[in-house]
Amino acid sequence: MKTVNHWIGGKTVEGTSGNYGPVTDPATGAVTTQVALASLEEVDAAVAAAKDAYATWGTSSLAARTAVLFRYRALLDAHRDDIAALITAEHGKVHSDALGEVARGLEIVELACGITTQLKGELSTQVSSRVDVSSIRQSLGVVAGITPFNFPAMVPMWMFPLAIACGNTFVLKPSEKDPSAANLLAELAAEAGLPDGVLNVLHGDKVAVDGLLNHPDVAAVSFVGSTPIARYIHTTASANGKRVQALGGAKNHMLVLPDADLDAAADAAVSAAYGSAGERCMAISAVVAVGAIGDELVARIRERAEKIKIGPGNDPTSEMGPLITAAHRDKVASYVTGAAAQGADVVLDGTGYTVEGFEDGHWIGLSLLDRVSTDSDAYKDEIFGPVLCVLRAETYEEGVALMNASPFGNGTAIFTRDGGAARRFQLEIEAGMVGVNVPIPVPVGYHSFGGWKDSLFGDHHIYGNDGVHFYTRGKVVTTRWPDPADAPVGVDLGFPRNH
Repeated sequence: MKTVNHWIGGKTVEGTSGNYGPVTDPATGAVTTQVALASLEEVDAAVAAAKDAYATWGTSSLAARTAVLFRYRALLDAHRDDIAALITAEHGKVHSDALGEVARGLEIVELACGITTQLKGELSTQVSSRVDVSSIRQSLGVVAGITPFNFPAMVPMWMFPLAIACGNTFVLKPSEKDPSAANLLAELAAEAGLPDGVLNVLHGDKVAVDGLLNHPDVAAVSFVGSTPIARYIHTTASANGKRVQALGGAKNHMLVLPDADLDAAADAAVSAAYGSAGERCMAISAVVAVGAIGDELVARIRERAEKIKIGPGNDPTSEMGPLITAAHRDKVASYVTGAAAQGADVVLDGTGYTVEGFEDGHWIGLSLLDRVSTDSDAYKDEIFGPVLCVLRAETYEEGVALMNASPFGNGTAIFTRDGGAARRFQLEIEAGMVGVNVPIPVPVGYHSFGGWKDSLFGDHHIYGNDGVHFYTRGKVVTTRWPDPADAPVGVDLGFPRNH
C-alpha cells in the first residue's frame, strides 16, 4: 500500500510515530493509501527545519524570493492535471472541478509573484528639524497552516505562497483525508528552487495540530475549517501569544426577489448548492424566496437538479462526485430524513443513491428541501453536502432579517434586476462576502477572502492585502542625522560651509 510521508527540510521523511491514517478512494470506498500521523517529536523536527531555514530566507532579497515564485508558478501550471488527479483520487470531486481548484490557487501564487509593491514602506521626511519617519513591514518567522479536506490544493496555496513571499518559513498541516496533493505542491516548490526547510508538510491529526498551536517557535497560525475547530484554534493559539486567522463554517444564503430572472437564479442555485458535492464553505445551502415566486423557483431548481449526472470524478461525463467518507455521507443523509420529520417538504431525496459498478462508494444524490423552518437542524447546521434548503419570506425586509439572524456570516447573494435593492442589500446584509447576481462571491486574489460572525475568528481575512498584513508586522523608524556641514572642526567631508 502507498504511504504518504512528511516533507521536512526539503526531502521526504518517513513517519516514526508508528501511527497511520487511512486514505480512501471515495468513488470505490477502498483504502488506497496510508498517511503517516506525526508525533510531537516530528512536529518539533518540522518547526526546527523551518526555523533553521528562516535564518537565511528571512533576510533574502525580494528579487530572490519572487524569482523562485515565478518558476514555481510555471511548474504548477505544467502540472495542473497531475495535481487535479490526486485531488480526484482522494477527495472524489470531478476532474474539471479539481482543475478549477488548482486555477484558483494559482491566482494567489501570481499575487505572491508581485509581492514587491505590497511590501513597500512609507516615508515622511522633515517631520521635525532633520527628522524623518519611515514605516516598514517585516516577516514574522515560522508560521503554520492547517487546512481542510475539501480543497487540498487551493487552500494551502491561499496561505504559504504569500507567507514565504513575505520572508516567512512555513509548516503546512493538511487534512489527513486527502494528503497527497500537499506533498506534490512542496516537491514542485523544491524543484523551483525554494531552499530546504522554507516549506514543510507535516501530516497528522489532533496531536500535530496541538503541537503547532503550542509550539513556542510558531509565530502565527492560519486555519480553514469548521466553526467549532476554528474557535478552538483561535482560543488556543491566541492564549499562546500567536497571531491567528481562523476561518470557520458557513450557512450561505441566496435571496431571490420577485423581479429576478428565475432561470438565472435556478441555474445559480443548482451550481452553487451542488457543485463539489456541496463540500465547500462558499456553497449556497439556503435559498430565501421572496413573495409569490417560491413554487416556480423550486420547480425550476428541481428540473435542473434532476439532470445532474453523478459518478466517479475521473469519468469526464460526471458532474458531481461522491462525498469524502462514508461517515460523512451518512451524516448528510440524516439531515434529509430529519428535515422531513421537522416539517420540511422533501422535493428531492438523494439518500440511498448508488452508482452502478461503484456500489461501495460514498454516494449520495441531490436533495432539495422546501418550506424549511429556521428551527430545523437542516437549516441551523452546516451540512457540507448536496442539500439545498428553500425558505419563504413575504418581503425583502423579512428575508434580510432572517438571513442576518444566522450566526454565520461567510458569503451571501442576492438575485434581482433592481439596482436599488441590490445596493441596500450589500449594505444591510451581515456577511463578509456579497454577490449581486453572483452565487459564489469568492473574491479574486488581490482582494481578501473571509466572513463575519462565527465564520471568522481573528482580525485578518485570508490572501489579498489582509494576507500580506497577517504574514508581516509593522515597524516605524524615526531618524535624525546631523548635517555634514556641522561636522567637528578638523573633519572635512567636502561639503561647503555656508552658515
